[in-house]
Parts: sequence; structure tokens; C-alpha cells
Amino acid sequence: MKITVVGAGAVGATCADNIARRELAEELVLLDIKEGFAEGKAIDMMQTATLLGFDTKIKGVTNDYSQTAGSAVAVITSGLPRKPGMTREELIGINAGIVKGVAENILKYSPDAIIVVISNPMDTMTYLALKSLGLPKNRIIGMGGTLDSARFKYYLSVALNCNSNDLQGFVIGGHGDTTMIPLTRYATYQSLPVSNLLDEATLAKVAADTMVGGATLTGLLGTSAWYAPGAAGAALVEAIVRDEKKLFTCCVALDGEYGQKDICLGVPVIIGRNGWEKIIDYKLNETEQATFNKSADAVRNMNNVLAEMKLI
Repeated sequence: MKITVVGAGAVGATCADNIARRELAEELVLLDIKEGFAEGKAIDMMQTATLLGFDTKIKGVTNDYSQTAGSAVAVITSGLPRKPGMTREELIGINAGIVKGVAENILKYSPDAIIVVISNPMDTMTYLALKSLGLPKNRIIGMGGTLDSARFKYYLSVALNCNSNDLQGFVIGGHGDTTMIPLTRYATYQSLPVSNLLDEATLAKVAADTMVGGATLTGLLGTSAWYAPGAAGAALVEAIVRDEKKLFTCCVALDGEYGQKDICLGVPVIIGRNGWEKIIDYKLNETEQATFNKSADAVRNMNNVLAEMKLI
């Protein structure tokens, strides 16, 4: 088993570190465009092997995609964060070029790879991969909802003063402050609906805190989060390579499911060796469906920039 992580920044390196610690592959390739950067991160991680007891071989390379040949899964974290004064169109234009080039180079050497997209704007970058690569839709997975759902369970655990591992909860819709939808109606604590334990105002605050979870961390850290995003990417890789048939919220191509077509959006899916294998229908009520449709409209507006810039 061979896995590639493209982008050796904080998120990519954290993802690679989690993959190595869990021994999900015999070989892990960490690739970055910056000379020596991935090599340095790889050596640093390999020097933890005897301390942590893992056997995965980590190899860092500078922009040499031939070293990624034969990868079963490729995680794409590369791209720029939005900077002050940068328009949405500028961010999409820059990152679209990066993500498309990375994906094409990965597939040149690993034509059977499953692609996990973390790069932002994640929903639009996943849609770009779907439209430009010509892969079966099950082999293109956007990570966003996996991270958002983990944040949702964290905020629920704080409100309930309980262990977050005893909670089930999912966030669907777009991976953005105004487009994600925490499904409070379906959240449970050891099978008990959390609505039996928390009042409406508290649940609304949990949902609101979840939606701005990324922005909250950016404000505190002065940069984007990396531990949870990296771990979320690694969790998806684990579900794929170990064929776990595990339920995650992921950004995937919709063709009528949840009332939407020609879009990649976060919905509950089963993840296994073939990528995403089945969409689970949560039977949204009228209010939830209307909110989901509104989220889709916002993501579709972002996707339209790709067409305007002739990127798809």
C-alpha cells in the first residue's frame, strides 16, 4: 500500500503524521513544491518512528510526481489561503490551477488512485476535480463535512459535559461558515436524542459555534487550524485502505440525491475500498431541505466562477 499527500504545510504534514502513526501504508510520499520542505518534514517524522513504534516509510520529494507512482490514495492539501484584499474569484482562480495540476500529475503516475480533496474552497475544488479529471465519481471525495462533524461533536460534548466519543452527529451542506448545516435533530448521546438533554437555545448555540468553528480558530491562532483537518483527512484514508464501510459526511457528486444535481456537496456517505460507495438519505424535513437548497445555491455560485474563468 502506497499513499501520497500533496502539500507539506501544517495540514498536509499533520495528515501524513496520522497516516504513518496508524501504519496505513508501507510507503507514504509527502510532496511539496518548495525545495527541501517535504524532505525535511519527512525526515523529522521518520525520526519519531522508534519513539512511536511505526514502520511506515515516509519519503519527502520536491515536485517529483514520478515518486508517487502506484499510490492507492492521494490527499490534496495544496493551495493558498485567502489573503486580505483577495477576491473570491482570485482565490478560486489560483487554487483551481494548483489543484487541477496536482490531480492531473497524480493520475499520470497513479491512474487508479482515489482522490481526497482538502484544498479550499473545498466544495468547488472537489467539483473541479470531478469535472476536469474524468474519473468515476466515487473516486473523488471532499473532506470538509468530516471535519465539520467532528467540530459539531466537540461543541455538543462541551454543552453536555460528556465524552465526545459517546456522541453521534453530522454536518451536511457546504464547507463554509454560512453553508454548513449541523443536523441537531439527528444528534444523539448513546442513542438518546440530544434534544432530550439540551434546550433549543443551547442547541442553536452549538450549531452556530460549529458553523464558525474554523473562523474561531483562525481568530485565536492567527492562521487556519491543522490538527483536526489533518486528522479528518487521515480518517478518510483509513476508511478507504481498510475498507471500513464507515459513515462520514463528505463532499461528493450528487445526481438527484437530496434534491440536487451537477454539484459536489456534503452528505452522509459510506467510505470503503472503492472510495465513497453509497449515499445515505437522512430524510430531511421541509426546513432542513430548504436550508440545504440554500447551501447548494451558494456553492453553485462559487462553482460558476470556474466556468466564467474557463477552468471547466
